[in-house]
Amino acid sequence: MKNNNQDTFISPFNFKNEWKDAFLDQDFIKTFSSDILESYIINKRWYGGKASTLKYIEIVDYFKITSKKNTYYGVLLEVNFKEAFFQHYFMPIAFMTNDELDTNTIISPAKFGPIEGYLVDALHQEDFRKLLFDNIVQSTHNKEFKLVFHKGAHLIDKEYKTSKFMGVEQSNTSIIYNDSFVLKIFRRIYVSTNPDYEISRFLTERMDYKNTPAYTGSINIAMTEGNITLGLMQELVPNQGDAWKFMLEQIDGVFDNLNRKKIKINKLPEIKLFKRLKINEIPPEIIDWVGLSLFLRIQTLAQRTAEMHVALGSDIHDTAFTPTTYNGDYTVWLKNRLLYQFQNRLNIIENSLHKLDGYALELAHQFLDNKKLIRKHFVDFDWTKMKSERIRIHGDYHLGQVLVNGDDFYILDFEGEPESTIRDRKVKQPPLKDVAGMFRSFHYAIYATIFNNKDKYPYEQEELFKAAELLFKYFVGAFLETYIENVQEGNLNIGYSHEIEFLLKYCLLEKAVYELGYELNSRPRWAVIPLRGIQSIMDY
Repeated sequence: MKNNNQDTFISPFNFKNEWKDAFLDQDFIKTFSSDILESYIINKRWYGGKASTLKYIEIVDYFKITSKKNTYYGVLLEVNFKEAFFQHYFMPIAFMTNDELDTNTIISPAKFGPIEGYLVDALHQEDFRKLLFDNIVQSTHNKEFKLVFHKGAHLIDKEYKTSKFMGVEQSNTSIIYNDSFVLKIFRRIYVSTNPDYEISRFLTERMDYKNTPAYTGSINIAMTEGNITLGLMQELVPNQGDAWKFMLEQIDGVFDNLNRKKIKINKLPEIKLFKRLKINEIPPEIIDWVGLSLFLRIQTLAQRTAEMHVALGSDIHDTAFTPTTYNGDYTVWLKNRLLYQFQNRLNIIENSLHKLDGYALELAHQFLDNKKLIRKHFVDFDWTKMKSERIRIHGDYHLGQVLVNGDDFYILDFEGEPESTIRDRKVKQPPLKDVAGMFRSFHYAIYATIFNNKDKYPYEQEELFKAAELLFKYFVGAFLETYIENVQEGNLNIGYSHEIEFLLKYCLLEKAVYELGYELNSRPRWAVIPLRGIQSIMDY
C-alpha cells in the first residue's frame, strides 16, 4: 500500500511485546517518542510549534481503550522546545495490519512480536470513531484510566451509523457522526477544562441559549490537578457557510453600488464612531448605497451577541460564570498583559519596516511616532471609575466564528484567543471586548474586499478607504444600538455611554495591536488594516 510516510521509514520498527502490551516496553516508549513521532507531528496542521525548535517529545501519560476488534491508546505528549517552553498534545494511536488499514496516512511501519503492520492515528480508523461515539452514548466512566465520557441532554441518537472527517484538519480534528453531530478532538490540551466545552455546555444545558450548536457530549480525563478536555460533541447546524464569507459577498455588492449608482463618496453624510443608530435614523443616502437588508442582518447579529452575553452573565450560583466587578488585581493583570504585547508589537514593527511601502509604511511611522500616546491609553485604565460588570466571554469573537443559517446566526468556538494561556482565557472580561472583536472583523472584511478586488472598483485607493471608514462607522452604529438595547433589557450592566465608549476604544485598540503582530509576521501587505484601525481609534 502506498502511504504518505513511506519515504520517511523504509523498514518497520521491531518491538518484542504484543501491541496490547506496547506501553509496558520501555524500548517502544523511547523509540516511539523520539524516532517515530518527531518526524510525524511536525508536519501536522494541528501542531502549534512550527515557529520553534523541537528539542524532545516525552510521553507523560496514556490510557488504553478497546473495541471488540482492536486495542487503542490515547497518548498524552509533552513537546519540549529549545526556546525553554513546552506544549501538551493528545494523540490517539492504533496498530493495524495491512488488511485492517482504513487510511494511507500512517505514522510508521511497525512489527509487534510476529505481527507486521502500521502505527496510525486512530481517528483514521472507523472502528475507533465508532468506539468513541458508543462510549459517549453510554456515558462510560473508566475509573482505571480516569476517562470520563458524557452524554449531553440534546443527544437523541443511540446508534452509530456513519462518521467522516469534517473539512481540512485545523488546530483540532472534527468528525461528523450520523450527519447530525460534530465531535471536535482537541489536539493541543491543557490541565484545565477547555473553555469551549465549559461554555458550550453551560449555554445550552444551563441557559437554554438557542443560537449556538447544542452540546451533545464530551470526553475528559479526570485528573487530581484538573480535568483535561479531549473532545467536545455538538449538534451539526445546517448552514450556508460562515459570516466572514457572507460579509465579503455583501460588502463586494456595497462597493459595486458606488459605481453602479454613481454615488459621490465625498457627498455621503459623515457620522461619529460609536454613535448609536436606529435603522430609521440611518440617512437615506446610506440606505440607498448599502441596502436595508445588510443593516437588518447586522441588527440580528447584534441581538444574538447580546443574548449570548446576557446568558453568560445571568447565573448567580456557578462561580465560574457569576458576574463580577472591576478591581485592582484585574487591572494589574490587564496592564501587564497589554504592555507586554504592545512592546512585542513595537519590536516587530521596528524590525519589519523594510517589508512595508507606500501607505502602509506611512501608517507604520505614524504608529511609531504615537507610541507614547497608545501606551498611555493602555496605562490609563482606572478600575475605580468602572461601574459595569465583567463576565465570561467568547474571547475570540469574529465573523469566522459565526455560522449563517438562513436569516439567522449561530455562534461557535468558545476556545478563546489562541495566543493566550488557558488561565487567561477564563478571566472574566468586559463583554464589550467581544463586541470590539466583531467590530475589528467588520473592519477587516471591508478592507479585505478592497484588497481582493482592487482592479474591480474604478476609484482611487484613497477614495475607497474613505468609503471604507464611513461604512465601518455605520455598521458599528447599527450594531451598537441593537446590542446595547438588548443587554440592558437583559439586565447586564455594561456601564453608561461614557464607560461603554471608553471600554470599546480600549478593547478595539488591544485587538488591533494584537492583529498587527500576526499580519507583520505572516502577510505584511495586510498590516495596513490594523494600522489603519489604530489610527482611526486613536484619531492621530
